[in-house]
Amino acid sequence: MFVKQIQVGGFAVFAYIVACKTTNEALVIDPASDEERIAKEAKDRGYNIKYIVNTHSHIDHVMGNRRMKELTDAEIIIHESEAYSLIHQSPDMMNMFGAEPSPPADITVKEGDFITIGQTSLKVIHTPGHSPGSISLYHNGMVFTGDTLFVGAVGRTDLQGGSWEVLVSSIHNKLFTLPDETIVAPGHNYGDAPKSTIGKEKVYNQYVGQRTGY
Repeated sequence: MFVKQIQVGGFAVFAYIVACKTTNEALVIDPASDEERIAKEAKDRGYNIKYIVNTHSHIDHVMGNRRMKELTDAEIIIHESEAYSLIHQSPDMMNMFGAEPSPPADITVKEGDFITIGQTSLKVIHTPGHSPGSISLYHNGMVFTGDTLFVGAVGRTDLQGGSWEVLVSSIHNKLFTLPDETIVAPGHNYGDAPKSTIGKEKVYNQYVGQRTGY
């Protein structure tokens, strides 16, 4: 599996190109901005972007969907609980971010589904709390956590549909049960490093690590 982490836009969002090296099929996770750069990176490596996967429907993660779809003709994938909010964004938020509306989802997923590119399959883990349909994606020792789990921190829960109790449950019961050596690939560059591990976050995360009492 090939993985390229790319910080895009003005909100420290991490987009990811994930590709099967055997078939050159690829997907992009949360193409929030700099769509031409993402598409060129994939093309230069010979990868064909088949899917656009959104970890959740917040505008700072989906506002590149329309342009990315135009550039690649990729299908948009999101959790079934977020399909409505994906295309019913607040006009005020749209204006604030200078964002274009996303096209509707082509495919919806739920807990336990797999998103497959070539010979590579990412398992969908439903991790609500930051938003009702937030998902993480796991494959072969790496988990893409969106805004559920950051390096040393967690996603906010004060937006519509957010819940601190649900977020903590998602992290402890869904993510912290993964092997300690699992690489954490977060949705924002908010920590002291671009990636972490489940083992490190279980101990040192300032909100949900063992030293916090949660």
